Amino acid sequence: MKIVITGGAGFVGSTLCIQLKKKYPSYEIVAFDNLKRRGSELNLIDFQKQGIAFIHGDIRNNEDILAIGNFDVLIEASAEPSVTAGLDSDPTYVINNNLYGSINCFNACVKYKAKLIFLSTSRVYPIEVIEEAAFTENDTRFVFNENQKSDGISPKGISEKLSLEGARSFYGTTKLSSELFIQEYAAFYGLKASITRFGVIAGPRQMGKTDQGVVTLWMAKHYWNQSLKYIGYGGTGKQVRDILHVDDLVDLVDLQIHNIEKFEGKTYNVGGGLENSASLKEMTVICEKISGNSIQIDEIPETRTADLRIFVTDNSKIESEIGWKPKKSVETTFQDIYNWIKENEKQLETILK
Repeated sequence: MKIVITGGAGFVGSTLCIQLKKKYPSYEIVAFDNLKRRGSELNLIDFQKQGIAFIHGDIRNNEDILAIGNFDVLIEASAEPSVTAGLDSDPTYVINNNLYGSINCFNACVKYKAKLIFLSTSRVYPIEVIEEAAFTENDTRFVFNENQKSDGISPKGISEKLSLEGARSFYGTTKLSSELFIQEYAAFYGLKASITRFGVIAGPRQMGKTDQGVVTLWMAKHYWNQSLKYIGYGGTGKQVRDILHVDDLVDLVDLQIHNIEKFEGKTYNVGGGLENSASLKEMTVICEKISGNSIQIDEIPETRTADLRIFVTDNSKIESEIGWKPKKSVETTFQDIYNWIKENEKQLETILK
């Protein structure tokens, strides 16, 4: 089997390349990436060691994708992942990359009769509906209340039943648009595809920044004794996200590659779930415990555009229909990131510090 992973030198892409090659040595794994994100070039060393082919290309250029040649599976992991992309600047890049680039990938899948594993995002859900949900503030976090006016929001989190009406960011809109195109390709061209809406994904190999990769950012700042900020919602650090370890994502994608028929025509929300959720304040406590460092954290009361007070994934649908559920805890995720930083301190210092 030949598997192409677009965005293959990124965090999720490189982890998929390496773990799939390790599990299936006879498979041909091809990492396809434009190396735009800082730090992605470090993964090329591991690819060479493990016999993973690398193609320097851009999904926006159809010629680059066609140069890959025939393949059996394409995992689309190449998105511009920042929620703020295009909100305070020209949105052309995020639209070209996440929508037009994805369509080039879909066309290649149809050409070669290949399966498509599409990594979508929880950010397809509209901001206003989630922000207006009834919540309670406790000592360390915000939590969704039981009684909600919108179907699809509960104390367990956000389910697939939540309405898609409303603004969601250019990032979320490009991903939702791609989902809609996949439905068309499936109906009219017979494309075999899985669509998964992932929440926050974290783990080793992630080059964390303020707008994307907050879990790595939090641990890196504690590791190097640097300051952080609680931004928005009064500066209390009580906003919450569920956290999915990248290894749990790999297990699911492995299942999708080999059992695509279980996922065809369906869309699933996938994340760490309520049991693997944490507020920024709770993340600080975990990082202090693992690193042994206590750092300065400033409070910025003003909330940023497109931010969310709470996003927790309700995994009920995929757990009941597929039987998949996350295995790794929030603490394990932070510990794995800490160990990775410690083992690669010199390489990562200039990028994460």
